[in-house]
Amino acid sequence: MSRAGDDVAFGLENRGIPTDDIWPRVRAALSAVGWPYGPNRPTDQLSGGEQQRLALAGALALEPDLLLLDEPTANLDPDGARLVREALAQVLDQRAATLVLVEHRVAEWLPLVTRVVVLATGGGILLDGSPTEVFVGHDALFARHGIWPPDHTGRRPARPLLAPNPESLIVAEQLSAQPPAADRPLFARLDLVVRSAETLAIVGPNGSGKSTLARLLGGLFRPQAGEVTASEALAPGHAGSVVWQWPASQLVTRIGSVFQDPEHQFLTGRVVDELALGPIRAGLPEAEARKRATELAERLHLDGVWEANPFTLSGGEQRRLSVATALATAPRALILDEPTFGQDRRTWDEMLALVAGLADTGRGVVLATHDRAFVDALADRTLHLPMGT
Repeated sequence: MSRAGDDVAFGLENRGIPTDDIWPRVRAALSAVGWPYGPNRPTDQLSGGEQQRLALAGALALEPDLLLLDEPTANLDPDGARLVREALAQVLDQRAATLVLVEHRVAEWLPLVTRVVVLATGGGILLDGSPTEVFVGHDALFARHGIWPPDHTGRRPARPLLAPNPESLIVAEQLSAQPPAADRPLFARLDLVVRSAETLAIVGPNGSGKSTLARLLGGLFRPQAGEVTASEALAPGHAGSVVWQWPASQLVTRIGSVFQDPEHQFLTGRVVDELALGPIRAGLPEAEARKRATELAERLHLDGVWEANPFTLSGGEQRRLSVATALATAPRALILDEPTFGQDRRTWDEMLALVAGLADTGRGVVLATHDRAFVDALADRTLHLPMGT
């Protein structure tokens, strides 16, 4: 629906709930998930995490006896994720409801969980029991199958002794962004430099403008105020040029972008074609483009879905494919929006090593993310965007 409150009310109306009862339940559900706006907030102005929170409110408003949740806090900021867990705990306590939770990272969910089922790749059950029975004494099994134990944290690989000297790649000056009809800017008069051989993390609550800033830095949005320009290191002979004005053929070889929703950037019907498309359009011979695609598919564990349609992949596979397509044209700067969404332990560790390696060989990397462990392991600098900068 076009307004947040109407979206939550939709299921109640279809259930035939008495009209006088609908809006009190809508307001209660929005409050339970920590909704930061009123019920009239336009849904087309919501961030990915805010959309996720709104969808959960719509489910909670129905007061179900069974909740089936697929990574319900994956794109939420820490405070929003905590509110969601508290809301679910209250539902379980008040209604004796059953919760089935699909998750890669379970540490913060353990107070709500009474049984853990660990699935094997390709089907079958590896373990089934209480949290204590499952998470104690099975470290080797978890490592072998790429499963997150509750206490797993990543560590950046050792950096090379002779790391490249940082150079300015992208220069943002006095940037401002305010969605249509919004009562405040996401951020205003923001200055920022993206440097080579460095990882910059952009963090902040849902709705603070992380994805918007990522797209501005990637040349995908035209700023409402201010400008984003290239340095000589990023665009030799074109220093000071405005990145959003570049044609796609130039942009794709200089700045690679990964969207928060990976399916929004798929253009072909097979994984192999998706990976080769960018290099071919950038002028690389087809044989070399296919070779590069093969290497990336193997590195990001996509070789098993080589012939599959990108839209049939799991969420985690789609995320890895979107990262691979951004890397395929060997850009000097990479803008990654929630790159670790939906990853198991093995592919998360691989993503960590891959991104660290890109920075260590001279690329500039920007991460817009809520993944605190990824930030802690990788970030050389961190920009925090509060609400209403």
